[in-house]
Amino acid sequence: MKAVRSTLLIAAVTLGGCASSGSGTDSSQQVSWWNPLSYHWSSALPWNWFGASLTATDQGVGGLNATTAMTESAIKEALNGQYDLRQGMRSQNGQVVSFWQAREDDKVQLVIYGQSQVERIEVMDRNITSSDGSKIGDAFGDKYSKAYNNCTLSAGLDNRDVECRVPASEHLRYVYSGEWHGPEGLMPSDDTLKSWKMSKIIWRR
Repeated sequence: MKAVRSTLLIAAVTLGGCASSGSGTDSSQQVSWWNPLSYHWSSALPWNWFGASLTATDQGVGGLNATTAMTESAIKEALNGQYDLRQGMRSQNGQVVSFWQAREDDKVQLVIYGQSQVERIEVMDRNITSSDGSKIGDAFGDKYSKAYNNCTLSAGLDNRDVECRVPASEHLRYVYSGEWHGPEGLMPSDDTLKSWKMSKIIWRR
């Protein structure tokens, strides 16, 4: 075990030195000195070599919250640089709505809405869990026994889905999707809903 720890420490020092050293013919412009006292050792630990999974809480998603500006740099920093961002606009209820898509492997994982600051976040990334451990793909029946007093039909583009409040949360909602052949505008029965899967976690300011 001591040998493993020593190996990891040596690897961390080597990687840190390589990352901080300049190279090139103009040494006066490119040389930089590595100071072991100023190096952030936590970033060299093996469990921090990959991005940590984000969590959706009442405060927001990861570092993304109501104080985050609707700019590419602010959103990217709040999401730890884990996604590629693409900006878009669309018309909804006669108004122009602006948003940012957070994409990974060309798949939309989050959609962020707002004017000057973030107002709404839609999470579709299966790697993001909510503060109570729920995640995309969970069954309705894992969380709820009935829709009454818990859920309503979703509005807007997802009006065939069901949106449910999260107990003890003011800002989180869970959206469930599934097969339903009943009349539009009618809530599916609880028996139908129990097998529906969570398709989105929504945070609202």
